[in-house]
Amino acid sequence: MKSHADLAAAFVQDRERMHWHDKALWYVRQKRDTAAHTLPEWEALRELASQIKAHTMSRLDFYLEAFEKEATRNGVTVHWAKDAKEHNEIIYGILKAQGALKVVKSKSMLTEECGLNPYLAQKGIEVTDTDLGERIIQLKGDAPSHIVLPAIHLKKEDVSDIFHRYLKSRKGDSDPTYLTGVAREHLRQKFLEADAAITGVNFAVSENGAIVVCTNEGNADMGVSLAKVHIACMGIEKIIPRLSDLGVFTRLLARSATGQPVTAYTSHYRKPREGAQMHVVIVDNGRSEILQRKGFDASLHCIRCGACMNTCPVYRRSGGHSYRYVIPGPIGSVLGSLK
Repeated sequence: MKSHADLAAAFVQDRERMHWHDKALWYVRQKRDTAAHTLPEWEALRELASQIKAHTMSRLDFYLEAFEKEATRNGVTVHWAKDAKEHNEIIYGILKAQGALKVVKSKSMLTEECGLNPYLAQKGIEVTDTDLGERIIQLKGDAPSHIVLPAIHLKKEDVSDIFHRYLKSRKGDSDPTYLTGVAREHLRQKFLEADAAITGVNFAVSENGAIVVCTNEGNADMGVSLAKVHIACMGIEKIIPRLSDLGVFTRLLARSATGQPVTAYTSHYRKPREGAQMHVVIVDNGRSEILQRKGFDASLHCIRCGACMNTCPVYRRSGGHSYRYVIPGPIGSVLGSLK
């Protein structure tokens, strides 16, 4: 198995790319700092979020069972998966039962962790990632290089080449507005054709059985609103006790991730719409073992904001693909070593 240094070599050799990658991510980090300074209570919010997470992890079984009870009462079908294999098999079983052959998927690092896309492809199911960055790298055949900015390692000229090859866009036109329009037209057709929608879960609320998905493109809503089947995939660490706790995390998440006061879309899914189905797959995949490891259990407090990647000089100068685990950067180095 190649080391981080070996995997980073090609990225480092492209000096121009390394420098703008470093500069772009540090710019995002500075936006985070600017946004944080607008809130006098910033550090208090961080501490409160940590306390909520620590409390939740200490009573994880209680809050997960309460979530299942409320979600089931809302008409949601809840599934439990001990590992990636079960996660993938459960999702395939749902899709097969509904005769679903075309799926749209919003961003979900859990499905990346479980290798869902290639698994479903082997079963003859087409999965289209609908987050713009995710779709770009899916067309290219890449993995995400960042958990928030999955295509940050690519320049607009790279995207232009990818779109020309796979979407027949104008050759050499790297205007971002034009490229976004091409992606919009392409993805809209995928939404209209989809039999099912898969989403990740940013937060799951124990007291009311709702899941919360945060996006900046509205792609999760588009998929869920049009498809007859919604499958939400969540790690056990995504649970929070009360709806009143949610604001603590949403105020931190967007500011830490991109410097925004809030994500453009913070969507609450509580029950299936009439005539549709909603499934939630709750996944362990080694998280219970991490929870038992003193000193490492705090890694389950992570809200996947990506700020550690934007801060880390090693990540910024070596790229996300130099890491062996599906989640790169500092938090990925911790989680990957525990798998």
